[in-house]
Amino acid sequence: MAYTVGTYLAERFARIGLKHHFAVAGDYNLVLLDQLLENKNCEQVYCSNELNCGFSAEGYARANGAAACVVTFSVGALSALNAIGGAYAENLPVILVSGAPNSNDHASGHILHHTIGTTDYGYQLRIAKELTCAAVSIISAEDAPEKIDHAIRTALREKKPAYIEIACNVSAQPCRAPGPISALLNEPTSDAATLKAAVEAVSKFIEGKEKPVILIGSKLRAAGAEEAAIRLADALGCCVATMGAAKSFFPEDHANYIGTFWGSASSPKVVDIFNWADSVLALGCIFNDYSTEGWTAWPRGANVVVADKEITKVGEQTFDSIHLRDVLDGVAKHFAGKAKKDATMVEYKRIGGGVTETVPENAKKDGKLTREHIQRSLQSIVTPETTIFGETGDSWFNVSRTKLPRGARVEYEMQWGHIGWSVPSMFGYAVAAPERRNILMVGDGSFQLTAQEVGQMVRRNLPVIIFLINNAGYTIEVEIHDGPYNNIKNWNYAGIIDTFNAEDGKGKGLRATTIGELDDAVKTALAHKGGPVLIECVIPRDDCTSELISWGRHVATANGRPPAK
Repeated sequence: MAYTVGTYLAERFARIGLKHHFAVAGDYNLVLLDQLLENKNCEQVYCSNELNCGFSAEGYARANGAAACVVTFSVGALSALNAIGGAYAENLPVILVSGAPNSNDHASGHILHHTIGTTDYGYQLRIAKELTCAAVSIISAEDAPEKIDHAIRTALREKKPAYIEIACNVSAQPCRAPGPISALLNEPTSDAATLKAAVEAVSKFIEGKEKPVILIGSKLRAAGAEEAAIRLADALGCCVATMGAAKSFFPEDHANYIGTFWGSASSPKVVDIFNWADSVLALGCIFNDYSTEGWTAWPRGANVVVADKEITKVGEQTFDSIHLRDVLDGVAKHFAGKAKKDATMVEYKRIGGGVTETVPENAKKDGKLTREHIQRSLQSIVTPETTIFGETGDSWFNVSRTKLPRGARVEYEMQWGHIGWSVPSMFGYAVAAPERRNILMVGDGSFQLTAQEVGQMVRRNLPVIIFLINNAGYTIEVEIHDGPYNNIKNWNYAGIIDTFNAEDGKGKGLRATTIGELDDAVKTALAHKGGPVLIECVIPRDDCTSELISWGRHVATANGRPPAK
């Protein structure tokens, strides 16, 4: 068949496994959108604005492994680039495609609409280069195939976003047919000599320790090393903890899993074990001010192995160009059949770790709703097919307390930390995986930033369950540094679903102020299949987790450090 630049791009999307791409129309991308529609194997999904479009693609990538979004020049792409920055921070291969001015307008001296009013149209490409692993501009059909392939191949290999800019008069121009997709999908193998040396160094390090622990970070997924981490844990027999952002990246029903390591927000007894251990194997970890609770819980030094996606550091040695999963499998093989390094597990059990004391809830159905009961309600509906999105804020800690059966997943955006991220990202995830029980926990302040995408959930009849915590403001900011700027205008959150439904939608909006009302709302949500159910959970402003209070205090202290002299 004959190909145009647009149909070539669509074919590449389909061949890398995208069944959908997200879009917001604008005059610079309309012909391109027409061309993409020609490919019936990759459905076009529409969003309410470009920021949400980028975050929807980011959520789709979490479920599908990669994603794409298409926007217009400048007024669209500069908004979407916020979400692309999030995809970069969270290690997600999202392809941002922007329509662009006519190729004849470059160097013409023309001033065009949707620009900053100068004759330089390269500013968007220059910005995109700072937020992606590859950024290309296509102003001729002749070089379009190799530029498109370069951007997509780089994104897939580096697990980072890429940017493709296509002049509006080039989208429908004929170009060469695509070659085999293997050129884009095949990744380089680990350097054999370096891998051997790294495995030997890590194995020797562990052999010299008596009390190792494994710490799982959020980059483990991008490294494709989740299964390898399980094999390593089986071989060593030591304690395994996840960082806050990596919840569900290691199975919580594994015999060696002990919970979350997050300073004072850690699971019970986890900090005790890390303080007692003599070494840490940090796998795919991101140590920032949030994840280390204001730098108060930062494993580092000679007794820490830092093993990242393609770089492993042991003492004074650094090993590059090797896949993390290969390193972990090599070390697991080295210890197979040998005596377990299980001293930390023995100590964990000795100090009472893993013993759950369930305190019965002493509350009547007409009692006022509490954060604790919301968390209990969430726990009661988690299945192996559940995915929970936890918005920035106290939702982090409520979701962190939830025990997950194998197969259940949790998604955070803890590195970028953009409030409101979760609503469009949950939409994108649900488009990719509508068969899962998709649950969103979001605060009222965050919801107001990106609420429009609930309308798209209604449009596509996606059965998402939304716990909207209405506690009258930005609670996370309150715990870091309070002020009048943390107060927001209250909405009728349950009632807003009627607006999104309009004449044909089937979403449901429910409001709970008591324990009984929430219990009834959850039953309704589980039974409803025609679209999203938003449960507005009204609780007092000061009803938050103890973890948020202590975490906020430490982050505030880190933010408030005086300038160095």
